[in-house]
Amino acid sequence: MVTVVETDRIEMAESDNERTLDEMFEALERMPVPEGYKVEIVEGTVFMSPQRHVHWQIIRRIVRALEDAFGLDVLVASDERIDFPGHLNGLAPDVAKLREGAEHNSRRLWSCEDVEFIAEVISRDTARNDYGPKKRAYASAEVPVYLVADPYVGRCHVYTQPKGGDYLVETTVAFGADVDLSGTAVGLTLGTGEFPRD
Repeated sequence: MVTVVETDRIEMAESDNERTLDEMFEALERMPVPEGYKVEIVEGTVFMSPQRHVHWQIIRRIVRALEDAFGLDVLVASDERIDFPGHLNGLAPDVAKLREGAEHNSRRLWSCEDVEFIAEVISRDTARNDYGPKKRAYASAEVPVYLVADPYVGRCHVYTQPKGGDYLVETTVAFGADVDLSGTAVGLTLGTGEFPRD
């Protein structure tokens, strides 16, 4: 049984046997997901988010900065499923930089252990995921750098030093200023001067 609610959130009723992420994604592949929507499973709940123009412009600028720093062959994933620790977390980060030499596993998925950097651009309906369960999942996987870009308030929140399912350090940078990631696993400075507001 599938229920669609107004917030673009789908809840799949659980039977006596808990569904696996693979079973849930297989069921989603048979559903008519609208074009231009990102699908993720966060703590067992399916979320479909439409991509907005402002959202995409920020993602594009982050990917461009990674390509400028590491070359066009840098391993970057966008809106691709990566399974993370926690209860049924099949997440599709807006931007995920993978370590050099990372390869897909036998199921054609990236491993969360290979992720060095994640950037999420929040939308109003899913912001609580980006600041809550997704942040916990990324910290539990020990992703070294997690950046949340918030076009509604014009700020980036950068989380570093993952430990025990949380990040020890949070830095807030207003759009227009540079985000200094030079001392992190990413090793670059991200300009936000062209990040649009929503």
